Amino acid sequence: MTISETTKDPSTALGGVPTVEYTIPGMAPDAGAQVVKNLQERLTALTDLHLTLKHVHWNVVGPNFIGVHEMLDPQVDAVREMADACAERIAAMGGSPVGTPGALVRQRTWDDYSIGRAGTTEHLGALDLVYQGVISDYRAAIESVGDLDPITEDMLIDHSTDLEQFHWFVRAHLENAGGQVSSAGATSEVQAAQQAGESRNGL
Repeated sequence: MTISETTKDPSTALGGVPTVEYTIPGMAPDAGAQVVKNLQERLTALTDLHLTLKHVHWNVVGPNFIGVHEMLDPQVDAVREMADACAERIAAMGGSPVGTPGALVRQRTWDDYSIGRAGTTEHLGALDLVYQGVISDYRAAIESVGDLDPITEDMLIDHSTDLEQFHWFVRAHLENAGGQVSSAGATSEVQAAQQAGESRNGL
C-alpha cells in the first residue's frame, strides 16, 4: 500500500500555517490554524527540550553529580507533560500534531545540543542558554495567541511558569553571591559551558 505524502506529513507546510477543516466552536478556522501553528512550534521545542534534558541527565559528571542528575528528571517529566498538552490541544482544535523525529529535525531552527560527557557546571552553563531560547520563544507564542485563543494562552502561561522556575534552578548553580551568572553573555552552548567551567575553576 502506498502512503501519500500528505498522510506521511500531517502538517502540510512545516514552516507555514496548516489547514484545519474544523476548530473550536466560536473560533474562525484561520484563527484556529494560526493557533495550531504556534502550538506545533511549542510541541517541537518541548520534545527537543525533554530529550536534551535527558541527555544531560545521562552525561553529567563531577562535583554535585547526584544533585544535578536528580534535579533534571522531574524537569524531563514536566516538559513531556507540556508537550502532551500541546499535542492534545492541537488535536482538539482540528489540527494534526506532528511528533516524529524527522519532523522535529525539519521544523526546528536550532542545532542539536552540542555538549557530551562533561562536568555538571559546564552542562548547566549550556542549559542556561537552552532555557533562554525556549522561554523567549514561549513568551512570543503567548503574545501571538493572546488575542486569538485565551484558553491556549492560559495553557502556555502555565507552562512558562514552570519553565522559568526550572531555568532559575539551573541559574542558581551558576550564580555567585553578587548575582552574576557565569554563563551570561554566551552566544553558544560551547561558550556558555566554557565560561561556567572557567568560573568554577577560578580562571
